[in-house]
Amino acid sequence: MEKYKTMRKLKITELNRITPEEFAATRKLPLVVVLDDIRSLHNIGSVFRTSDAFCIECIYLCGITAVPPHPEMHKTALGAEFTVNWKYVKNTVDAVEELKQEGYIVYSVEQAEGSVMLNELSLDRSKKYAVIMGNEVKGVKQEVIDHSHGCIEIPQYGTKHSLNVSVTAGIVIWDLFNKLKD
Repeated sequence: MEKYKTMRKLKITELNRITPEEFAATRKLPLVVVLDDIRSLHNIGSVFRTSDAFCIECIYLCGITAVPPHPEMHKTALGAEFTVNWKYVKNTVDAVEELKQEGYIVYSVEQAEGSVMLNELSLDRSKKYAVIMGNEVKGVKQEVIDHSHGCIEIPQYGTKHSLNVSVTAGIVIWDLFNKLKD
């Protein structure tokens, strides 16, 4: 029988997490996450929490996407809604155009003709990026895709054709973090 190394789970006090004030002063990843008509407060909170974990620059909340503070959002954000910068923009196309004017390369995360598979995506560390996550049922609106520089798709191999938006955000943010970090 193979012997396994004994591991002890760390206590929260041993994680040496930075304070909200230290987080505010931390250099952020040149990445903006755009939430396009996200219905679920739990999904929004989850994206805030993931964005905090990887020091995302900002979250744009668009359309029907709720804004903090909200008790249901807090259940999954666990305070990240107070540490991660966010901005509300009513129209997602306006948000995309604003980001492009600020020099961001904007990708919709969507299954589309000509999309680039996430694992094949190459990024330039000297550039800034934004990724758009779409509605839980309808995805990213075609009009928003039309204003994006392109689409990123997560390869999938099972019988389902989509992932939960907060799971998608986690996968994409993690992958882009690894491609953009110093």
